[in-house]
Amino acid sequence: MRAALLAAALILGLATGASAMSRIKDITDVEGIRDNQLVGYGLVMGLAGTGDTMRGSPFTEQSARSMLQRLGVAVPPGSIKARNMAAVIVTARLPPFVSAGERIDVSVSSLGDATSLRGGTLVLTPLSGADGNAYAVAQGAVSVTGFQATGEAEKLSEGTPTGGRIPGGALIERELAADFNDVASLALKIRNPDFATASRIAEVINRYAARNYGLKIAQADDFRTVSIQRPRKTSASRLMAALGELQVEADSPARVVIDEKTGTIVIGSNVKVSPVAIAHGTITIRVTETPQVVQPAPFSDGRTETQQSTDINAEQKDAKVAILSGPSLERLVHGLNRIGLKPNGIIAILQAIKTAGALQAELVIQ
Repeated sequence: MRAALLAAALILGLATGASAMSRIKDITDVEGIRDNQLVGYGLVMGLAGTGDTMRGSPFTEQSARSMLQRLGVAVPPGSIKARNMAAVIVTARLPPFVSAGERIDVSVSSLGDATSLRGGTLVLTPLSGADGNAYAVAQGAVSVTGFQATGEAEKLSEGTPTGGRIPGGALIERELAADFNDVASLALKIRNPDFATASRIAEVINRYAARNYGLKIAQADDFRTVSIQRPRKTSASRLMAALGELQVEADSPARVVIDEKTGTIVIGSNVKVSPVAIAHGTITIRVTETPQVVQPAPFSDGRTETQQSTDINAEQKDAKVAILSGPSLERLVHGLNRIGLKPNGIIAILQAIKTAGALQAELVIQ
């Protein structure tokens, strides 16, 4: 029971030991170095009758007519009837420091009522950023992993046939201008913000800088940001490569995360519980109706009647009282296991402990 409970209900952050050391580049991001989102509207051609219907998706016909007109082909309205094309939204991520001529992957998603994009080819589609400028152009065969088969009385589908990817399908046409090595100051953004973590990062960086450059270069601005002044004798790329390998002990807040849908509970290593008594058990009340037949006395004028007999039993199974005093995660889990709870019971008890003010941690319910 205890082993099953641990496997199904509790995922422990850490045992009672000290927190593990992490590299700075694994717990921080350099401010300004990030991906940019690209989006575009295009057409997928060559579908085997699984494309958009012109009545259900009139914008597909309009887009096809506009494309053909640009190619010098005049098409009157309403003349396109085939279901071999589909309007799609194309998305991609523009990596930092990318150069013109490089390729990136794109995702293609149906916009109309197409049933599948399998076997289709995306036609030349500009991809624009939030500023409205086009930074890449996508084109190529769409790779679709899902499929769908429909019969008269049954329908079989797997995955999503109306979405796919084109590996290396976008060609970068415009690069974002950036000269990273010339920046005088840098900022590290901590992924899990904490004042203790920010202070430790600054201390570790300053010790390294004092040995190699003879000065301190880092300062913890707040619980999320550590600012760094680049020494003149080194480039920003070389500096960040060296600082990223430094080891630091990342702190984490006392937090209990509960996912009620799956019954998963994640308890951080810093969670503490003040002494509290818990009673857990369910009362089962069973009402049994037993009809009894009552016969009249012999040679009387009485009638045969039915008399109801009611039997009420009350049972309280697994009713246990335990005292939890959790100065450590190990004792907290041991106390919960000792009561013999199921995941739903543990969730209810943790919520009640938090309400009582005995849970010294943040309770996050998803």
